[in-house]
Amino acid sequence: MATGGGFFMTARTHDQIPEQALAWHLDGGVTLATVMQTWGSAPRPVGSQLAISSRGEIAGSVSGGCVEGAVVEESLAAMAEGLPRTIEFGVSDDNAFAVGLACGGRIEILIEPVDGNRGLTSRQLSQLVELRARRVPVATAINLSTWQCRLVQDGCGELFDLFSHRFTSDRSGMEQDWFVTIHNPPLRLIVVGGVHIGQPLIEFARLVGYDPMLIDPRQAFASEARFPGERIVHDWPDEAIEAEAPDYRTAIVTLSHDPKIDDPALLAAFATDAFYIGCLGSTRTHRKRVLRLRDAGSTHQDLARLHAPVGLDIGAESPAEIAVAIVAQMTSTLRGRGLKA
Repeated sequence: MATGGGFFMTARTHDQIPEQALAWHLDGGVTLATVMQTWGSAPRPVGSQLAISSRGEIAGSVSGGCVEGAVVEESLAAMAEGLPRTIEFGVSDDNAFAVGLACGGRIEILIEPVDGNRGLTSRQLSQLVELRARRVPVATAINLSTWQCRLVQDGCGELFDLFSHRFTSDRSGMEQDWFVTIHNPPLRLIVVGGVHIGQPLIEFARLVGYDPMLIDPRQAFASEARFPGERIVHDWPDEAIEAEAPDYRTAIVTLSHDPKIDDPALLAAFATDAFYIGCLGSTRTHRKRVLRLRDAGSTHQDLARLHAPVGLDIGAESPAEIAVAIVAQMTSTLRGRGLKA
């Protein structure tokens, strides 16, 4: 796809759009396009972003089709005027595939020139990039009535109170007159036990957006040869988990099958805000595990957080299939669907 200005898709990943936007702004100017609302089928969710430089370069995606071409044209016009705007595309089922809307529908997009007369400023964009680098949950909020733009940190201020639920559910969207774009830090996955299931689990988790790490004091299991390029910690799991300080964007999965390794990890996990705690093992193994954890002081509320046997019940047998089941259950829990094993 091409326009009169000429542009290309960069190799940047979709989750580095603000960082690329800041670099382009410092090099001549940039506009951010953000999916505001969708109706029907759309390949990119609300909050997805496309950065457009003053030279027509793009990074990211708002549809996956020729909608990008029209968005670039609108963005360059908005940059010249210095004013934000919203645009809407309506697509019939017959023409949907050509513009990236798989089954037809509509898509509304916010166009924001950085440092225009209204909307997002370069200072706010710089602060956003800095907060993302520090793994601080943050959102941009733009009032569609006044075009006032605000940065809102997790836990701070009246605007946070208005849309705090969007941080926990990781969902951008409208709140009264404000369009909110959530910038949560990357999800984290802590895998305890360098067993064979951990290999595909770490790979699959990274593909869906997790920043994984492996904990196992047994260096023969958690080795560079078995987990090339991965972050590996050889401390005891309770110490390593405490040092990692898991938050509500963290999943913890124990795989070792060794109570001396898994149990301390679970006791440490109970003291965190991890949104998912999963344990490998049969139903019989889990019953024994529960008794040990109770004896160690775990409460009913602690034990209710466990997903065990780990993963959705999809009949998984191979290590890769079990890893798929685990990632699927993590996703279900994160998105509040509550699917059970």
